[in-house]
Amino acid sequence: MKLLFATRNRGKLRELAQLIAPHGWTALSLDDATVPPVDEDADTFAGNAEKKARAAFAATGIPSLADDSGLEVDALDGAPGVRSARYSGDHDDAANNAALLAALDGVPDARRTARFRCALAFVDGAGPARVASGTCEGRIAHAPRGSGGFGYDPLFLVDGAGGRTMAELAPDEKNAVSHRGRALRAMVAELRAITELHGA
Repeated sequence: MKLLFATRNRGKLRELAQLIAPHGWTALSLDDATVPPVDEDADTFAGNAEKKARAAFAATGIPSLADDSGLEVDALDGAPGVRSARYSGDHDDAANNAALLAALDGVPDARRTARFRCALAFVDGAGPARVASGTCEGRIAHAPRGSGGFGYDPLFLVDGAGGRTMAELAPDEKNAVSHRGRALRAMVAELRAITELHGA
């Protein structure tokens, strides 16, 4: 069975493909299909993920999966939240990280708690969207560290990771604890149930 993952991020696609292959699914990406741009204007991660999944399915007729994710910082009342990718006004990781550090200037370690949150939505035209989510708890560092990952990873100190940022974790370590990895594993359980329902 084919599954269209509404992303062009090869890392995300590779991670998904590894998880769904044992259950008879083959992952495609937006590089394999023509899907119009989606205005991500929902006020929740799940809402944006569902909009993207519905648009992908409507354009292709292929069962579609989409994700939306971001960073919530407690001292900033949950910001940047659904605007994580555009926190500085543009989709620029360095600028977003700089804006976050500026917003937290002077905030002590004890109040720099935060979490990464991811929502995944699956749409196949048979009933309502299926949604899975995952979170990863941590704190915001005072300066970026590490060369792995993307986005806010260099600033996110992962709880239980020995003081390392997400960007300092090996890929397997990151996948085991990340918000997206947890959401994907939860969604795989949904896909396995769909596979069994169709007798595949």
